[in-house]
Amino acid sequence: MKILSLIESELSFLTLRASGPGGQRVNKVETAVQLRFDIHNSSLQPKAKERLLQYRDHRISQDGIILIKAQRYRSQDKNKQDARERLVSLIDKATKVQTKRIPTKPSRTAKKKRSISKKRTSLTKELRKKPSLE
Repeated sequence: MKILSLIESELSFLTLRASGPGGQRVNKVETAVQLRFDIHNSSLQPKAKERLLQYRDHRISQDGIILIKAQRYRSQDKNKQDARERLVSLIDKATKVQTKRIPTKPSRTAKKKRSISKKRTSLTKELRKKPSLE
């Protein structure tokens, strides 16, 4: 994975209460983090911005804002770090150029084996027929 440096001022964090188990603590401590990243106002290269905006992902809104909610850990700092890592991996995935697949062709021996197999099947079916009287 490529190391991508993000400017901290371009990221905005919103803390919220996490869902799931945790007893009374979960109702009073805001450990979940929601990261907001505005693609249009970022310092990314124009090509990267364009590819990100065209990338189809439910975390990217139509306004060009990436929203990532992190609540995997019980500590807010770990969740912030997790959100940053997920943002970097999303940007890497979106900006990675897909190489076009070149379809392979069957080899000469594979064609020969297929031909022999077809002939064998044909012969088997031919032998199942009733003999002609002529």
